Amino acid sequence: MRSMLFIVLSIMLCGCSGTQTVVQTPVEAQVEFTFQHKTVLDASNPFAQDSKLPYGLVDFTKIKAEHYLPALEAGMAQQLEEIDQIAFQAAEPTFENTMIPLEKSGRLLNKVYPYFSNDAGSNTNDTIKEIQKAIAPKMAAHEDAIYLNSKLFSRIEKLYEKRSTLSLDPESVRLIEEYYKRFVRSGAKLDDAGKARMSAINAELASLTTAFGQNILAEMNDASVVVDDVSLLDGMTDAQIQAASELAKSRGLEGKYVIALVNTSIQPSLKTIKNRALRQQIHEASVSRGMRDNASNNIEKAIQILRLRAERAQLLGYANYAAYSIDDKVAHTVDAAENMLVSMIEPAKASLAREKADLQALADAQKANIQIEAYDWLYYAEQLRKQRYNMDDSVVKPYFELNNVIENGVFYAAEKLYGIKFVERKDIPVYNPDVRVFEVFDVDGPPLALFIGDYYARPSKRGGAWKSAFSTQSELTGDMPVIINQTNIAKPPAGEPTLLTFDEVTTLFHEFGHALHGMFAHAKYPSFGGTNVPRDFVEFPSQFNEIWATWPEILSHYAKHYQTGEVLPSEWIDKIVEANQFGQGYATTENLGASMLDLLWHKMDQEALKSITVENLEQKEAELLDSVGLLISTTPPRYRTAYYNHIFVSGYAAGYYSYLWSEVLDADAEAWFKERGLTRENGDHLRKSVLSKGNTEDAMKIYRDFLGREPYVEPLLKRRGLVQ
Repeated sequence: MRSMLFIVLSIMLCGCSGTQTVVQTPVEAQVEFTFQHKTVLDASNPFAQDSKLPYGLVDFTKIKAEHYLPALEAGMAQQLEEIDQIAFQAAEPTFENTMIPLEKSGRLLNKVYPYFSNDAGSNTNDTIKEIQKAIAPKMAAHEDAIYLNSKLFSRIEKLYEKRSTLSLDPESVRLIEEYYKRFVRSGAKLDDAGKARMSAINAELASLTTAFGQNILAEMNDASVVVDDVSLLDGMTDAQIQAASELAKSRGLEGKYVIALVNTSIQPSLKTIKNRALRQQIHEASVSRGMRDNASNNIEKAIQILRLRAERAQLLGYANYAAYSIDDKVAHTVDAAENMLVSMIEPAKASLAREKADLQALADAQKANIQIEAYDWLYYAEQLRKQRYNMDDSVVKPYFELNNVIENGVFYAAEKLYGIKFVERKDIPVYNPDVRVFEVFDVDGPPLALFIGDYYARPSKRGGAWKSAFSTQSELTGDMPVIINQTNIAKPPAGEPTLLTFDEVTTLFHEFGHALHGMFAHAKYPSFGGTNVPRDFVEFPSQFNEIWATWPEILSHYAKHYQTGEVLPSEWIDKIVEANQFGQGYATTENLGASMLDLLWHKMDQEALKSITVENLEQKEAELLDSVGLLISTTPPRYRTAYYNHIFVSGYAAGYYSYLWSEVLDADAEAWFKERGLTRENGDHLRKSVLSKGNTEDAMKIYRDFLGREPYVEPLLKRRGLVQ
């Protein structure tokens, strides 16, 4: 997300109906975009009136799926009228008559879309899915009606050319520069034929990516493994078995057990299930998603998306889509991103080989008479972890109860670092009974933000974990942050506590790092608020926030037995910290596999992509991984092509490397804190120099101002145990 305008135009999937309006873009109307819409929203629609709830939050209990379409229609119609008023005014362009109204445009649209997006991602239904599919190309046309509007671009270009003479503050100058860059990257300088083709590509991509994402969710549910015999679940806890039974009942499979899948290649359930045949079945179900002979097959869609992106990049003068995408990132060049990844491959593989030898030795000692396969890895790794660190999830999990982790861990760390406070608001309506709302107060008491936590998995929620926002901070609009964190923790049976794995604990800290980035935003313009930063910088605050999960002072404050209140014994705390490096060869290799697969697909130009077919895509995927030494049978990439939500749906195309790129920064920042300590002074320095900045300055300048130097890669290699 980039701004109020960019938020909608970059990720919205919606559309319109009603009275017809034709929006003409460049001079003499070379390209036309036809919309049918009403500019006035019926007063009964909950989005029609200003909310009386805190922070402008719309009452979830009053929103129905049928409200979205007319609200989005009216929002688009209103924004196009606003754009026309800016573009076709007779007065010469000034910052006040062009940039300011542009930043304020789309107020209704930007109000409605976050709620629609939230329902689509975490609370979907057939109506929402149909709206997504039907409207996606029209929303893409709405985007083109703005970005390919030559009158509007002409005004921005004039301001860009004389920006140094306008006596503007640096943030305002940057606003002009960012808009100019976005318009150019969207095709504003193309000729008429190029603009027409760009519009067609954008519409088709919008439909394809929507369908791709819906197929991923369908496959996660359809590929779940059904078990008839409870004895096959040996190794799972009683609570896990009961949850599998209840999931089966919810699907009409009384007397059976359903093992749900998460959207990664390797499934967490493989850690404990003793039956090797069942482990293999789960693994094969996981890695075949999106490639099965059913309606949710994603192979053809992936090929089409890749080809259209390559064509789009070429239209804009780039050799391939990776070059186009990364040009706008901190890395700036494909070589820079790729070199960072390649530099880690051999150390990661060397560590992986040592780990595999250890696992094979363990299996041999147990006379298992097997060769370690992908579906064996987590099972034996978990046993080895227990041996080395005397750690057992069943023993440790009672110390990681969800509510305690949130309030006495995640929130407590933020309170210690930044002086903020959290007060739960049970008077604010929610869209699901499990959702929790907290008001966040700044140092000395003024309200800062509203935080919403939606932690449990359900069939209507897509996999993974993420942060989004119902509103973004801006001095210009007066908006305050309303941030939501989504995770997919299995909900226990009624009356049972929610006990977490340490991976799930880390995820909570990670997503809250994104939330803090949004809460602490202090920007004049919506374009620059919070997480509206380059993709390969946005993960730095979130990955950095993970360090508090194992910081002794924080860990000892939240790691308490849910029944007795006993603090996790100090020797266990030491083991958790020590065990943080365990299995990093595997973790790094699967991440590198996904990151390189993303880059290699998007480095292919139009000609190269012609050779990719439905029949050979899996083979080509293997060849790409093999070309960089990452085709490893025991360690598939974290995501395979057909269920790679990040790059085909969520905006990380040619950008999944961002996680490792950002981890270089966060490991370096962790070393900085270890030298100086967890103090308010150091927390305030991070907040002032990084978390409050958003995109008001160049990302690497922000980071250098924080550390006082360029980042070092060595702390990451040491953290992951890849070097001594």
